[in-house]
Amino acid sequence: MKRWIAISFCFLISFAIISCSETSEKTAGISAEAILGNPDYLAISYGGYRKDSRAVQPTIAELREDMKILSAMGVGILRTYNVQLQQAPNLLEAIKQLKAEDSSFEMYVMLGAWIDCENAWTDAPNHEAESDNNAGEIDRAVALAQKYPDIVKIIAVGNEAMVHWAQSYFVRPNVILKWVNHIQKLKQGGELSEDLWVTSSDNFAAWGGGDAIYKTEDLKKLIQSVDYVSMHSYPFHETHYNKEYWKIPEEDKDLSKVEKIDAAMLRAKSYIISEYQAVEQYLDSLGIEKPIHIGETGWASSSDGFYGDDGSHAADEYKQGLYFKHMRDWTKEQGISCFYFEAFDENWKDAANPLGSENHFGLFEIDGKAKFPLWNMVDDGMVDGLKRNGQPIRKTYDGNLDSLLKDILIPTTSNTIETK
Repeated sequence: MKRWIAISFCFLISFAIISCSETSEKTAGISAEAILGNPDYLAISYGGYRKDSRAVQPTIAELREDMKILSAMGVGILRTYNVQLQQAPNLLEAIKQLKAEDSSFEMYVMLGAWIDCENAWTDAPNHEAESDNNAGEIDRAVALAQKYPDIVKIIAVGNEAMVHWAQSYFVRPNVILKWVNHIQKLKQGGELSEDLWVTSSDNFAAWGGGDAIYKTEDLKKLIQSVDYVSMHSYPFHETHYNKEYWKIPEEDKDLSKVEKIDAAMLRAKSYIISEYQAVEQYLDSLGIEKPIHIGETGWASSSDGFYGDDGSHAADEYKQGLYFKHMRDWTKEQGISCFYFEAFDENWKDAANPLGSENHFGLFEIDGKAKFPLWNMVDDGMVDGLKRNGQPIRKTYDGNLDSLLKDILIPTTSNTIETK
């Protein structure tokens, strides 16, 4: 009898262990390593702000609405930027609710933790010391990763926090390294899932792909510590800062207006590839093998400043559509993820100037109109029945390509600007 009890007891213990293991596996879900570079999980940058100020946080109902739209178009992982506000916690709760209602619903998050230097956003930022607020930001990110382990798959320590043109707030790599190591230790101690990946999301130059000033011993240590490199590149912005960017080669002079733009956007694709390769080469020079994914790149559809009629002529929906396609095609071919910037327009970014380019990087307008990059998605019925702000998803320009093409601008670097 005692022997039977002992056997039964062992059986129950074994069953409990197996059940706990299965529950844990189900809770943890897919790993970051399995998601990144996987074409079944398209990546995108997401805020979800619908008003002219971030003081108005997106509600859970609004976030649920957006998640259904993004899921329908094949997006499987989102990138957020900070946990200072309610947007990220609300987003995670919205995804949790959708998963509870539909076991087949999948959406994962690359959770951003904002990092600043001391006296950031003042007239005297101290780039040699970090803000006292950073510790709380990391604590909040960790707590959310612990609360939602089946959703949060990546923590990004800082957003463009090391690149020197972020004059208001940038820090040295040792600050990012400190917090990346902190999170890695939490993983090692079992306080965070070992499948959670840690990175920092920054400009290609800050990852050693540019000026030698960035190639420090601390950067090398950081690259060794992160699980992968999250690299930013913006050919769109370079159309203003690099005066040779749009230069039309002699062999393209006789091309039609649209053909000139098509050729120029292939050069834009080559531009980001060259910056990606520069980071690859730097890692190779260090003898470090780490995955490199695109943490951010995008193209604005409108601008009244540096990139519009009176500037580089970069901003219009046609070019945005070509760039989006090039990025999806190239990254799929290379087996890397691209957190395309961004899902929806957000007017708070330049609220004083509604026509500013920062307000127009979205693939959707705020009212739910799908811009040219997504017209095929609407035609294919992928978002049928879905709404944003009470409006069904429909195409900009009423889907009329001829009307759209009337608004495109030929790239130019000359003083005489050729317009419509």
